[in-house]
Amino acid sequence: MSSAYFLDGGMIPRSSTRSIDERAETRCTAISSTAALEFRGRRHVVRLVNVSSSGAMVVFPHTPNIGERLALQLLDRGLVWAQVRWVKDGRIGLSFASPLE
Repeated sequence: MSSAYFLDGGMIPRSSTRSIDERAETRCTAISSTAALEFRGRRHVVRLVNVSSSGAMVVFPHTPNIGERLALQLLDRGLVWAQVRWVKDGRIGLSFASPLE
């Protein structure tokens, strides 16, 4: 089913913090604490906060656009393509293009 909403790079403000965990899957502590993230033609070493089969949270000092596609090199999984889902307080949430196995 197609959505009428598009991610255009604008930030979606959140007036309150989450009070429940809405995630459909568990997040695991990453096997390696670092990964390499390709961002606008440059490679950056980032700290992995957690990883699931569908995405990851990383500490990253730059501000990518919501919806921007990035390549993430994971030590145990290789290169995966991801899309930025959120940016907040020096962290970004990434959704993988294909679920990890």
